Amino acid sequence: MTRTGRRPGRPDTREAILEAARGLFAERGYDGTTVRELGAMAEVDPKLVLHYFGSKEGVFRSAVSFPFDPAEALPGLIAGGVEGLGERLVGFFLDTLDAPEGRPSLALIRSAITNENATALLREFVRHEVLARVGDATSLDHPEARATLAGSQLVGLAIVRYIVKVPPIHGAPAGQVAGWVGPTLQRYLTDPSLFTQEESRATPDGGAGTR
Repeated sequence: MTRTGRRPGRPDTREAILEAARGLFAERGYDGTTVRELGAMAEVDPKLVLHYFGSKEGVFRSAVSFPFDPAEALPGLIAGGVEGLGERLVGFFLDTLDAPEGRPSLALIRSAITNENATALLREFVRHEVLARVGDATSLDHPEARATLAGSQLVGLAIVRYIVKVPPIHGAPAGQVAGWVGPTLQRYLTDPSLFTQEESRATPDGGAGTR
């Protein structure tokens, strides 16, 4: 009797799910993708998505191929408080990519220069998995905008250091680069005047108020 419907688990099921995930996450972002849609795109029962990866977050991390779980790694960084958080995040990001287990992630960063899907995956990972968690833990104002600004800084830094290899960022110790770039990330994450200034410029009188 011929079987119909979605295929059961088989050796290529995991890769089929990852392939579907890369496409959906790049097109719709993390929040716009569901486990049911991942299963439908991979032509498998959605239960198999959870069987192989545990959760949507697990699929996402595997699809992006970053060698750490932000839910486990970030609490230690955030525990040190908001002060100096930008420098700690940059240092952690670079230490992760410098380590041997971080090498597979460089393929995604390299692809991000020319491939729109890879760019979207990398941006979503940094924004949602890393910086959104920071925003939730620190109760920052304008968390989405701050995460986007900080994410652009980290992604750009990775491209300059590992792909374009522009000195002195390329070749300098991770701690030194963190000291250079950390204050900019810190401003994006925590400066209370950052968006107040933008909102003032948006008023008709440039923020001067009623005279």
